[in-house]
Amino acid sequence: MQVKDLLRTEHLSRAQVETLLATARDFAKNPLSANTALANRTVAIYMTKPSTRTRLASESAVAHLGGTPIFIRGDELQIGRGETISDTARVISQFASALIIRTYKQSDVDELGASASIPVINGLTDEDHPTQLLADWMVLTEKFGDDLTGRKFAYVGDGNNMANTWLILGAIMGAHVVIATPSGKFSVSQSIIDRANAIAAKSGAKLEISHDPDSVTGASAIYTDVWLSMGDSDDEKSERVKALTPFAVTPKLMSLAAKDAIFMHCLPAHRGEEVSAEVIDGEQSVVWRQAFHRRTTIQSILYHLTRGGI
Repeated sequence: MQVKDLLRTEHLSRAQVETLLATARDFAKNPLSANTALANRTVAIYMTKPSTRTRLASESAVAHLGGTPIFIRGDELQIGRGETISDTARVISQFASALIIRTYKQSDVDELGASASIPVINGLTDEDHPTQLLADWMVLTEKFGDDLTGRKFAYVGDGNNMANTWLILGAIMGAHVVIATPSGKFSVSQSIIDRANAIAAKSGAKLEISHDPDSVTGASAIYTDVWLSMGDSDDEKSERVKALTPFAVTPKLMSLAAKDAIFMHCLPAHRGEEVSAEVIDGEQSVVWRQAFHRRTTIQSILYHLTRGGI
């Protein structure tokens, strides 16, 4: 089924993911191969959360397609002073050819997509991060080829939006994905697990939920994300560090992975917390290639969605 927006990772089919990645590969080789696709058009980039990679990748992607990015901070729209999401969506649709949004609530992104007449792209919510996982999958295919059959990919650490998205995209792609988190409040929610399992039942994916960091054994990729966020109280930080320290990606943990394993991280990273400097700055790390492909994949998403959908 053709999709107008990219609101949730689970809305994509395997064929659609493969189409987006194929176009992203072309843009990696020649960023300006479609430099009139958005000529004389604008793309709104609305972010209520700070951003480095998503902002730079989004603005660069629009520019490479010949368009003009309009960056809007969270405090710069009337939506922050009571205007409804649906009214905001209708207004932005009058001026821009697409909207990229990075915010907190997934429900806000869903409502924007329902009300806007232009494509809406989820640049990150507390629940999902589809543009990041597409970039990550690009790196996996570059490293291991298009046929990932038999390879195991492991996410370790906090059961946050990145863990959610890994589980969902892994299910879509028929992959073997292990999510290793502490039990309890830092684990992936049951609703995400149920949705991923429903997709896996059709795709043949193998999904494992574990509370043992050693479950990464034999993995071709080990992925992690930050443990702490700005605004966390001292008590919450202490609780998080205590629960998550056994899941830190150290040289010892990487030694359990496959011989050709890579280390992945969506960044920003906190060396000495979720990952050691020896790992993230070592030869197995592909974090900079992941960051590079944020632009190629967002460019691909924009290219397809503004031409009528994927």
